[in-house]
Amino acid sequence: MCAQVHRQGNGNVVVSIPEPAGALIQRRRPRAVLDQIVDSRTGVIMAPAILSNSSELPQDVLIVEDDPIIALDLEDTILGLGVTTVRTAGNVVRALGMIADRAPDFALLDVGLIREKSFAIADRLAALKVPFVFVTGYGADVRLPQEFADRPRLPKPCPTDALAAALTRAAKDDA
Repeated sequence: MCAQVHRQGNGNVVVSIPEPAGALIQRRRPRAVLDQIVDSRTGVIMAPAILSNSSELPQDVLIVEDDPIIALDLEDTILGLGVTTVRTAGNVVRALGMIADRAPDFALLDVGLIREKSFAIADRLAALKVPFVFVTGYGADVRLPQEFADRPRLPKPCPTDALAAALTRAAKDDA
């Protein structure tokens, strides 16, 4: 994903993200959201550096999130916690393909993707015994299928300590 960031005079930024099919996604966000991950010279979103390699965390995390800004924020946070590999999918088909290529150690699933839900991904991860957490902006009001009613949920925006706890719990449950 190669995004261009265009700063506006009102303190906001417009992030333009080209999609493989030739479409262009544009999101408007407050400038403060992106200041830490944007190269100020080129305006290009930079891949965050890995700060550490913690053996207490899953080392391959799949993020399924349709909002590129949220996905980048989650990726940056997870890498900052010490996870070595973070992969991102914006839809069900892409996520299932990534899982078929290589199952992750852990996954974060946005419940409501554009025109689809992430439950098919949850089914596949459950079958592979890969731990996962639902991430949603709808809180406790989100309706999950009965088989996933007891799965952990994280709010959007996701506090770093809650995300770290979910990753640590997944690693301990897997050990």
